[in-house]
Amino acid sequence: MEKRKLGNSGLEIAPLVFGGNVFGWTIDETTSFEILDAFTRAGFNCIDTADVYSNWKPGNTGGESETIIGNWLKQRGNREQVIIATKVGGDMGQGKNLKKEYIVKAAEDSLKRLQTDYIDLYQSHYDDPATPLDETLEAYQTLINAGKVRAIGASNYSAERLAEALKTSDEMNLPRYQTLQPEYNLYAREGFEKALEPLCVNNNIGVIPYYSLASGFLTGKYRSEADLGKSQRGGGIQKYLNDRGFRILNALDEVAAELNATPAQVALSWLMHRPGITAPIASATSLNQLNELLKAAELKPGKDAIEKLNRASAY
Repeated sequence: MEKRKLGNSGLEIAPLVFGGNVFGWTIDETTSFEILDAFTRAGFNCIDTADVYSNWKPGNTGGESETIIGNWLKQRGNREQVIIATKVGGDMGQGKNLKKEYIVKAAEDSLKRLQTDYIDLYQSHYDDPATPLDETLEAYQTLINAGKVRAIGASNYSAERLAEALKTSDEMNLPRYQTLQPEYNLYAREGFEKALEPLCVNNNIGVIPYYSLASGFLTGKYRSEADLGKSQRGGGIQKYLNDRGFRILNALDEVAAELNATPAQVALSWLMHRPGITAPIASATSLNQLNELLKAAELKPGKDAIEKLNRASAY
């Protein structure tokens, strides 16, 4: 399996990251273990999660995803073979928070749930404008010095704030964000491409986009309002059902037919071949779904196929 350097983090990952938001939400521990086993057996090695996953499910409090991953790591004894990326600063009942004291305490909680003594990639889940950037970065310095974190990343940051954070790191000799986790897919292009993409390319920031399949829209299974009831996420699809959305689906259908692939595989492959993208994040709730996604890493779309997708999704 091809491994890609994740910015200057020193980490190397396969070209697809598994999104752990489904663990403890739409799938239980047994199914989660099956999926993680199949994912790593196929040569993939990076799992993304967050402390808040999945506190939105009734009865959950947050930490469910990390707990399942921790139980799996302990049972399989394979901690050294996988890259664990988790996040801090999402709302665990205290609002979004990247204060130093909070980060250091939250890291201990995540380490406990993950049953490990280090986190490979620790990410600021959301920007916290109320906390000075140097205070947040000092917290990460403390964790890195203690051997509890290997590299740090940002998620959901604007280009302005990411640039400011990088400048702060350089001026104050503090750890640097080596990765960015933005929303980015064939439909949602503008937000990343306009300002974040050049910033990431110029600074060698590894990019691991989420919503790679636009909440499932790019799989092609939602083509009208009648399809919205097909899954728990169907309600979030409405905004894609427009001329541009249908144009993108048509292009995906055409390229998928040419490559003997599925629309989901083509949408992920498009991301894998974008400049500056290290690996898209995608999740699955069954082995069938997972196997379909993994095949995206084998696709080799030609220049014409990429151009067709670019034109159809132009904003």
